[in-house]
This record gives sequence, structure tokens and C-alpha cells, in this order.
Amino acid sequence: MDALLDLYQRHFDWRDLTLVMLSPIFAVFIAMEAWRFRRTGVFDVRDSFDSLNSGGSYLVADLLLLTVLVLPAMGWVYEHRLFTIDITVWRFVGLFLFVEFLYYGFHRASHRIRWFWCAHVVHHGSEKMNFGTALRQSWFYPIAGNWLFYLPAVFVGFEPRWVLFALSLNLGYQFFVHTTWVGKLPAWFEFIFNTPSHHRAHHGRNPQYIDRNFGGTLILFDRLFGSFVPEQEPVDYGLEHPFPTHNLFWLNAHEWRSMFRDMAAETTWPMRLAHLWKPPEWRRHANGFRDQG
Repeated sequence: MDALLDLYQRHFDWRDLTLVMLSPIFAVFIAMEAWRFRRTGVFDVRDSFDSLNSGGSYLVADLLLLTVLVLPAMGWVYEHRLFTIDITVWRFVGLFLFVEFLYYGFHRASHRIRWFWCAHVVHHGSEKMNFGTALRQSWFYPIAGNWLFYLPAVFVGFEPRWVLFALSLNLGYQFFVHTTWVGKLPAWFEFIFNTPSHHRAHHGRNPQYIDRNFGGTLILFDRLFGSFVPEQEPVDYGLEHPFPTHNLFWLNAHEWRSMFRDMAAETTWPMRLAHLWKPPEWRRHANGFRDQG
């Protein structure tokens, strides 16, 4: 026990554990929603188990890679920062809005660049929309480089752990938009914030909903950059290219395998490498793994 405490004190800060500390709240809301919709088909036991497994293993992988990769890299950038911005209440508000903008860039890139989609696809794998779906996150986000999108905030002068704390609060808010329990909210709120209605559309594979509504806490950048669409017709949740497996490893790795197979099918290196930055739908050859395990 003393060794674990020493490891925590040397490598972790309370801000690193924000999502872990929020987990009991998430669990309560998942249980309430499951009870409320127990006879409606909103939940599927095996699907929910996959989501919980994905969420729990993601937290472990993320904390590990945070220590050995993300914080050291961000620390190096911070050493070469332009300014030093000490945190006050209003500066943190400014940082939170900046991180929201950077999150929009990350999220849009995660849908339009296949390298990043290989990690993000995990989150869209469920054909259900409930609080548990929010827990579906990829083991490979840090390896894919999602943290690179937040380096501008560090380079400007915000300490890395404050940047990651702002991101954790952003992600914590997003848990609550993964639900069918809440209908449309007042018009002023729907205009400014990301809401369950907006995010249901984001998870749809209906043609008009694909690659829309990328905001985290706000929907303003979607309105500004033309990626906003309102929820209108019923949403068909899930992937255009479904991957029906309950194997936790393949839930995380299937799109990487598919991308590398597509690369191998090309005859020239320029075409092979183009799969890394082209959109996910570009020249898909591989049908993917179809294990039902």
C-alpha cells in the first residue's frame, strides 16, 4: 500500500484523476437510465457490458500512457512556451473555451482523417444510445496522438495539467449528452451548448447526420464552421461499416487492422501512405474482421 501511495505521489496529480473521481456519478446515472428504460430496448446487456469494459480499460491505459508519454511530451513543449499564464478563475474560463476550440479540431479530424478515426471509431461502435455509450473510448488515443491537438494551449503558456484538467471537465460534460432520456432543451440552450439532441445526431449513420456536430460542451463552432445539423428524423445509431464483435481487443484494434490491410492492397508507397491521412471512406478494400466472439 505504501508503494502504491508513493507511486501516486510521484507521478499523479489530483487533476489527472478527474474522470476517475467522476465515475461514481456516471455509474449512478447509468443505473437510473437502465431502470427507467429497462423494457424499451434502449439498453442491451451485452452491448452495455462492452461499453463498461471499454471505459474501465480505457481509464487504466490512459493513466499509464499519460505518465510515460503525454505528460513528458507536453512538459517539453511547456519548457519552450511563449508565456507563463498562471491560473485564475477567469483565465481558466478562457482556457476552457480554448480547449473547447481545440477539441472541435480534434473531433473533426478524428472523423475525416483515417489515422485518428482508427482510434475514435471505438466510440461509435454501439448501435444503442445511452449513458453507457459515452464510456466507449479507445486504448489507442494517446498513441494515435489525440493529445497533439492540445499542444497549442501548452505552447501559449498554460501548464499541461491545467490543460488536461479542462479537457477532462469537457469530457465529463459530454457523458450527459449520450442519452435518449432528454428531449430538446430550450432554444437558447440548444443554440449555445452541445445537447443530447445534437449529440444523438452526431452518432447517427443516417446520411444527413454523418460527420456533423463535433462540439464538446458548445455547439457554436459547428455553427461557425458549417458542421451543424439539427436532429430531425429518427437517428439510426452506429457505424456505416459495422464491426460485430464483443472481443475487447478487436473493439479497439479492428479499424487499425482494416486500414493496414487497405494499405497493403495498394501497389505504390504514395497510395499506401495516403490511407493515413485520407478520409475513412477513401478506397476501402478490406471488409474487416467478422468474429462474433
